This record gives sequence, structure tokens and C-alpha cells, in this order.
Amino acid sequence: MKMFLGSALLFIFYSAYISCDSELENLKQRGELRKSCSKFGHAVQPPRRVNTTVRITKLRDLMRSEVIIGTPAIQAFLVTSSDEHQSTDVDDYEKRREYISGFSGSYGNAIVTLDKAALWTDGRYHLQADEQIDCNWLLFREGHSNIPTMAQWLKSNLAKGGRIGLNPKLVSEHMWKELTSELKGSLLTLVAMNISMVDIIWPTAERGVKRSKDAFVLETEYTGKNYTTKIKEIRRELEEIGADAMVVTSLDEIAWLLNIRSRDVPNSPFLRSYVILDTQNVFLYVNSSQLQSNRVRKKLNSDSIIRINDSVVLRNYDDIWSDLRVKSQLYNTILVPSHCVYSEGASHAIYEHILPERQLPRQSPIIYLKAIKNAVEIKVMQDTNIRDAAAVCDCFAYIEERMNAGDKFMEMDIVNLLNEYRFEQNFSLGNSFRTIAGFASNAAFPNYEPTLNTDVQIFKNSTLVLDSGGQYLGGTTDVTRTLHYGKPSEDMKDAYTRVLIGLIRLSTLTFPSNMKMAVADSMTRASLWEVGLDYLHESGHGVGAFLGVHESPIKIHFDSETSFQQVFKPGYFLSNEPGFYREGEFGIRLENIMEVIEHPWLTTSGHKFLGFKTITFVPFEPKLMKLSLLSIHQRRWLNSYNEQVRRLVGAELKRQNRMNGFYWMMEKTKQVPEHGRGSILLCQPVLVAVINILFIVIFV
Repeated sequence: MKMFLGSALLFIFYSAYISCDSELENLKQRGELRKSCSKFGHAVQPPRRVNTTVRITKLRDLMRSEVIIGTPAIQAFLVTSSDEHQSTDVDDYEKRREYISGFSGSYGNAIVTLDKAALWTDGRYHLQADEQIDCNWLLFREGHSNIPTMAQWLKSNLAKGGRIGLNPKLVSEHMWKELTSELKGSLLTLVAMNISMVDIIWPTAERGVKRSKDAFVLETEYTGKNYTTKIKEIRRELEEIGADAMVVTSLDEIAWLLNIRSRDVPNSPFLRSYVILDTQNVFLYVNSSQLQSNRVRKKLNSDSIIRINDSVVLRNYDDIWSDLRVKSQLYNTILVPSHCVYSEGASHAIYEHILPERQLPRQSPIIYLKAIKNAVEIKVMQDTNIRDAAAVCDCFAYIEERMNAGDKFMEMDIVNLLNEYRFEQNFSLGNSFRTIAGFASNAAFPNYEPTLNTDVQIFKNSTLVLDSGGQYLGGTTDVTRTLHYGKPSEDMKDAYTRVLIGLIRLSTLTFPSNMKMAVADSMTRASLWEVGLDYLHESGHGVGAFLGVHESPIKIHFDSETSFQQVFKPGYFLSNEPGFYREGEFGIRLENIMEVIEHPWLTTSGHKFLGFKTITFVPFEPKLMKLSLLSIHQRRWLNSYNEQVRRLVGAELKRQNRMNGFYWMMEKTKQVPEHGRGSILLCQPVLVAVINILFIVIFV
């Protein structure tokens, strides 16, 4: 009888658990799984949460007002994260999605209907979005199973005949076509709005000022090529594919092509502009006040009395729209950029202004040319990362010294310190992205940035994740380290070591040149997968040379369609950044930048073999390592890495007379024993190779 009752109780508890788990999944799929948004009672709201009730109400009033919007009423409005150039990072003036939703992450799309509001974002921002958007909003966590796409949700929530408004300048053609395809047969219509509805309801006093910084020339001592050579390369590409001209809309591509930089986008040295390039002409559409420098105009041959085919003709920024109408009738075929990894391609508005029969939608050839760094760029990137590592080591040394002395540090203090140390370096031009400093539970947010509402004190009982990078003349850096100022728990040490193993495995990978990027991800995640753990962001992204810190076409993720379309090439630079995040407790992430190099002594079946060369040299935290998990090969790699840090960064720290940083760095890079008990699985290179082969067989 007792056994029967016990079994019955177990069955009841199990059934309740399954039912509860199933209900949570249903809530997640409906976007209703939200923190502090119970329909019963009044829960305390997270400190970062933004009340958007008034904003949404005003937007809905506009959606109904045919007089103001100049079109029949719309039943839904989509707000993207982009500016006109589909940039991944935009200035405060362009943050329309953040204003309407309250969510400040770099990626996400919002839809407001007459009775609902919904936000879609990826795994980097699930926790952050849940904290920031208020209970007016549904949250759809992309990357989880059975999450509806925007089109699927619209079909379920709008009546037949519903009209969906979009700003065609702020929506890529790639997104427009995806939505059109998914909505086919639903009797729902996409409507290109001639006005920016969020701009109308956004008070000027609450909106940032539109950036308009002076442009400057980046000399060939940093670029390795003058702009005339690059133009010839692009023209050869256009000739090969049968195009008469090309529209360049992405700001990083224009910066690379013309060797000019500015500060119109936060943390990226870009000039807000467009380019039309044909076989004889180069037209640059820009705010003329930003090119007052005679040096810039002279470099671009813009003021030459005699025009040659390398002269850059300056046009007003807004003239792009009228010129496209005219020029699309002069050219037979115009290459219009399409989607490529982080590059969304041209906006729907650009496509609308070119005759359909003259369009050649294609990935921009500039993406692949600028991704392969030349010898000058490679040398500058290597030198820049050594200089950057010296700043990071010196800053970390100071923080640890003061923590041990009992000083109080908040997360924002750490951010300011790291930014200051980096900015002191020669040729430094600021950050490459906003510094991430997350302590304890905040570290479980992959892209957490402290604010006045969330700023917490750093103690000695948990991990501190610091992800930061700098822009220097000729080079861009990105480095993440996880620190601990006390005695870490066994769980923290286990997670840290498994993340470190993933970083080492990718760092030491040798592979055929035709291997798809997605396959490399299995090496990075395997040590976490072995114990049922994972992380929701990519394991690596491309890095530019004094350009964007996220650069196409490089993306490493096993579940990304684009990662299965791309291969590595010598001269590519990318990040290597595995992580682990335990919600409500702590986070771990480690990140280095690597260069793709060729192994010329390895050839088989006509394939070249490639590998990686690490160029980030900041020590790892010894107290967080569980050496029993590291194989002999991984310990040897760590000792070799530490030797490079001592040799390269040590010399730089001495040169700069940063002796505190030098002694801290020497302490953190002590030799680890290469022999001793290690994990049976983790120390078997053959099994690692088997994992890789199985992944290729299954997924490629």
C-alpha cells in the first residue's frame, strides 16, 4: 500500500512538473513569458524597465489618422533597429526601436498593432529585453523552438485586409522580401510609409542630436592600398559579373573603399554617405560641411579642374534619391547590395528607386575584398592588439590592487576606468563598442551594460565579465575576460575551464580550406555540450581593420544558415568567444581575436589547410581554472600563450613604464604543470576529431 501511495505521489508530482514545463513553453511561444507581468497583483518592476504606455498610445493614434499619415489607416507598424544604411550600431538620433519599446540592445524588431505590442530579439538579449520592456509588450525569444516569426504572428493577429506600415528607408530589401513571401496568401499588405511615424511622436527634447562629424583620410601606411587601387578592383569585379554600376549603401564599405573615416556612428569610424560607382565615375553623397578639409577633397581628387575616372564627385546627401531615378535609366545593369551575414544590404527604398529590370541583387564584392586584410593591415592589427593588451593589463592590475586594499568599485566605475586606460594609448580613437561590465547575476546577461538603475558594487563572491574593445588608427580590438577577486566556487571554476577549453580548441584547429564556418563551432561548444550546457550567441564574428567590430562575412554558429554558406580565407580576422551564463547567478565569457593563416606544408586532395593565429594577449585568470579538466595539449597551449603574453605585452608595458601592469601580467602568466591527471575525454585529440567528422557528416 505504501509503495502504491508513493508511486502515485511520484506520478502526480511528475505530471504536475511536465504540465508546468509545458505551460511555460506555451507562454514562451506566445511571447507571454515575462518577468513581473502577472495578471494578478502588482509585482515590483525591474529597475531598468521603461514605461512605454504613452508612447504606444500616441503611435496607435497616428496609425488610425489618415490625415496625418497620408494613407488609409494601418493596423500594424514595424520598427527596426536600423538607420538608412542598415547599420548594426546607430547613434541616439536613430534609436527609434529603443524609444518605442524601451529595449536598448543593438538587435531587435518591434511590431505595434492596435491592441498588442511585440518584440523579437536573439539569445544575446533575451534576459535584457525581459528586464527593459514593460508589460505592454510580448517578448519573442529567437533561437528557441517554435517561436513564431513576425509574419506568422501578424497572420495570427490581424484580420484579413490588414495593412502593415513600414519605413522603406529603415527596412532592408532582404527583410521586405522575407515578409512579403511569408505573408503571401494572407490578404495582409505591406505599406511603405512616406513619413517616419516614430519621429512624429518622439519629443525633440528626448531625442539625441544627429551626428555630423568632419571626415578625415586614413593614409596608406594604415590601409596598405590607396583608394584608386580599390576602385579598380571593384570595377574589375563589376565587369566580371556584367554590371555597369554599383550602389554602395553600407557605411563600413564606403569607409574602406575611399579610405576615409568619420564619427557619425557611435564606436565606429564611419561617414554617413552613399556611393554610386560606375566604369568612369565615383559619386559620393554626403553632407558637404563634413568635407571642408582641403586634405580630404585633395585626396579624393574632388576639386581637380580636370576630372579623371578616379575623381570622386561630391553630391548632397539627399540627392541620392533623385539621382537613382535618373541613373537607373542610363545603366543597363546596376548591382544593388543584398544580404550577407551582418550586412543587411540596401534598403527597400533604394530598390524602389531603381527600375526593376535594371537591378542586379547581389552580395557586395566590397565585403569580401575588405575582409581579407593585406600585409600592412595585418601588421597594424597585430601591433594594435599588443598596445591594447598593455592598457587592459594595466587597468586590471590597478583594479585588483585597489580591491585587495578594500576600495569600493561599482560596475560603472570599472567601465570608466577601462575606457580611460585604453584611451591613453597612442593612436587610440575611443571604443569599438560600449564596454560591457557585468558582476554576479548581471554577468549572466551576455551583452549587459550597466546603467544608473542597475549599477551594482563589485564584491569578492562572484565573477566579473569585462568585454571591451578599442578603435585605433588602422586597427580594431575586442577582448573579453572573466575575473574573480575572491575564492570562486567549484561550479564557477568548472564553467570557466570548459569555456577556456572551447577557446583553446578553436584556436588550435587545423582544417581544409573548403570547411564551412559552422563546422568550427562544434569545437568551441563541445566541452560544454559534454555536460549538457550551451550558450545562445555565436562563437565568433569578423573584425574589421579600423572599421566595424562586427564584420561580414564571418559568423561562427552551428545553427546559422549563413555560417554554412561561408568559408575561412587567409587574412580574415575573427573573434573566438565561447561563454556560459547561469541566470540569476553568474556568467563566464572569454574572447580573443584571431587571424586566419595558411599551413602551406599541409596539402591533400588539392585542398589547402588553414588554421588560426591568436593576436589578443591578455592573461586568463588562474584561480578560475580547474587544471584536472585540461589535457596535456591544452596546458601546453596555455603555457605557450602565456609565454607570448610575457614576451610581447611585457615589452610594451616596460616601454610605457607601466610596471604595475607588468608585474600583474607576470603573476597571471606563471607556468602551469603540463603533466598530471586530466579529463579522459578532453585529453583525447582523436575523439575531438571524431566529433568534428560526425558534425560534418550530419550537417554539411
